[in-house]
Amino acid sequence: MRNEPGQHFLLKSKSKTLKLKDVFKLSDEQAFDVFKSLRWKSTDGVPVCVHCGTVDSHWVLATRQFKCKSCKRKFSVTSGTIFQDRKLPLQDYLGAIAIITNGVKGYSMLQLSRDLGVQYKTAFVLSHKIREALMIHKNNFQMTGEIEIDVTYAGGKVKPANEKKDRVDRRLAENQSGKKRAVVSLSQRGTKGSKRTLTFVAKSENQRDINAIVKRYVAKRTIINADESSAYDILHANYKMKRVNHSINYVDPKTKASVNLTESFFSRFKRAYYGQHHHFSVEYLPFYANEIAYREDNRRKDNGFICYDILGKSLNSPVSSRMCGYWQRGLN
Repeated sequence: MRNEPGQHFLLKSKSKTLKLKDVFKLSDEQAFDVFKSLRWKSTDGVPVCVHCGTVDSHWVLATRQFKCKSCKRKFSVTSGTIFQDRKLPLQDYLGAIAIITNGVKGYSMLQLSRDLGVQYKTAFVLSHKIREALMIHKNNFQMTGEIEIDVTYAGGKVKPANEKKDRVDRRLAENQSGKKRAVVSLSQRGTKGSKRTLTFVAKSENQRDINAIVKRYVAKRTIINADESSAYDILHANYKMKRVNHSINYVDPKTKASVNLTESFFSRFKRAYYGQHHHFSVEYLPFYANEIAYREDNRRKDNGFICYDILGKSLNSPVSSRMCGYWQRGLN
């Protein structure tokens, strides 16, 4: 197979740290080749018609669209993906993913809009499309081995009144907004840190939701580490439980039970919340949590691998039904 303009960059970036300056130096043709290689990876970059499924070296038009040699219909390298009906150059999408990849604790959409020189609305939609692609390709196979489970809360914060006499006890349910959610984390232990992290959103830390999540995503006879919360008592019937009482210690000296991996994940989750985004809406909280879990599981891999992995997942995700609007680049 001939060495196309984008292939050298693609192979080079997979073997070492990806540099943003290399991404933004790509020509339109090179970016097109990178997208084509990842969109049709199974056919070595040979286009597959999105209308009839014909695999062929279809005609390439001046607009960088393809015309199928079988059904004679047109399609592009982003047709049928979350980038369908795009209005920005391909370099911008590749650059956006590279920028997001470099954000260790996440990346705010306002900052992304400034880096790309686009409107905030454009960065908002693009970021959530990428999060949706990560959610679609989420590894939902049952976990085995040794698992840790824990819960943290996000959202629903009620600001205190200005005058002291008007302030109420915000810990009481009647004084809360109702938007507070529990983020449940399942961490599968590996040789170095967590091997895989799954996240779920529930209204509270309760036995019914915990039992449903664990029953669906954790194989039987798996060892589960949990804290002293009564929400995990129901799991003793089907799993080998190891409990740690945080009021006494963080690692049980006898059983070695701990939930330090999930606590480590939650620390990164909170840093993304407070340091980058400052707010997770209830509607998009599962997508934010899954994105941070993806970062957690791939934090030891180089930027080039993560960047092209995210791009590959995005190019193999269907058109978004949730984030279907888009906006043009600003004039200034």
